[in-house]
Order: sequence, then C-alpha cells, then structure tokens
Amino acid sequence: MRTDNTSRDFSPAELRRLRALKTPHGIQRALDAMPYHLADSAWSPRRVLAENTSHCYEGALFAAAALRVNGYPPLIIDFEAEHDTDHVLAIYKVDGCWGAVAKSNYTGCRYREPVYRSLRELALSYFDVYFNLRGDRTLRTFSRPVDMKRFDHLDWMTTDKPVWFVAEYLLTIAHTPLISTAQAKRLYRLDGRSYRAGLLEQAKK
Repeated sequence: MRTDNTSRDFSPAELRRLRALKTPHGIQRALDAMPYHLADSAWSPRRVLAENTSHCYEGALFAAAALRVNGYPPLIIDFEAEHDTDHVLAIYKVDGCWGAVAKSNYTGCRYREPVYRSLRELALSYFDVYFNLRGDRTLRTFSRPVDMKRFDHLDWMTTDKPVWFVAEYLLTIAHTPLISTAQAKRLYRLDGRSYRAGLLEQAKK
C-alpha cells in the first residue's frame, strides 16, 4: 500500500517513527505503551508523538494519522454513551471486515481485530465492556465513518493548535442506535469481577 502525499506534513524523522509501526496492531501497541493522561487537551498526532502520551480522543487521531502513513484511509468513528463519556476510535478494513485501533482508560475499549462484517458488529463488540463507574452499560450509538482528509486544510495531523474542531464535528453528524429504549431499561449492571477487570491499570487523578 502507498502512503498519500499528505504524509509529507510530518518531518522525515516523524515519518520513520510512524512507518516503523507498520500495521494496525503495531499502532495499537504504540498506543498501549503510552501513558494515559487525563488533561482536557486536544493534541494533534504530531504533539502526541512528541509527548508520548494521549487520551481516547488524541489516541484516535494519532491512530488515524499512523494508519494513513502506513497506507490505510484515515477513518474514525464516534461512540455516544448515556451517563458516560463518548469514545472515538480509528477504524480500518482488511478483506472487507472492520477492525479498530483505540486508546482507552478501560481495558476492553481498545483494539479490535478486522473480523467484523459491519460497523454495527464492531460497535456491539464494545457493548459489554463499555461501562461507567456505577457499573452501568452505557454505549448507545455509533456514527458513520469520518474520513479525516476532510480536515487536511486545518493541518489536523501536525498543527500546534488544539484540534477540537474534529470533536465539534462529531457532535453534528448522525449516529445509529445500537439498542432500543426498551432494551436499555432492562439492562443489569456489570458484575464485580468484570468491573474490576475493566478498570485494570486505570489512570487516576
């Protein structure tokens, strides 16, 4: 796969570091190795590369840029939750099936192998592991894929300015419900062992 011309926005040294990740799994390993930070920031992929730390939103943008440099389209999707924070993921496709690369403070909300035949299948794979601190399963909707090339004119990969404009855009696009209102009312809270497993090595203030 060839990289597109916008990879030249990065310096040669930055490109070498990103290309060394090679695959979606390699990108995920890089994200997992980064400490999770809790600041209310919106760093570009270049800043994440320099600081070697990120949170969910920044990790998704970093993954999208790294996927792009390694020949994949730079796609992200947004998950909306009830009584909880949203989650942003970079997604990719292999042999017609979807996978995901993500940074999360929760154990189960990270990488997915490319085995899901639809984005709904991919989103549902996060349902049981997406919960708030009360143990409620909170995932409700998923967005359509967003091609990050739409933000190239704002230099989203390399700018020194905060990239809140992507998050603001995600608030405006349609999301598809995963479950019905009736199903949501019947949900039970997560069991204690699953709850503790989901918070393994969680970063705290």
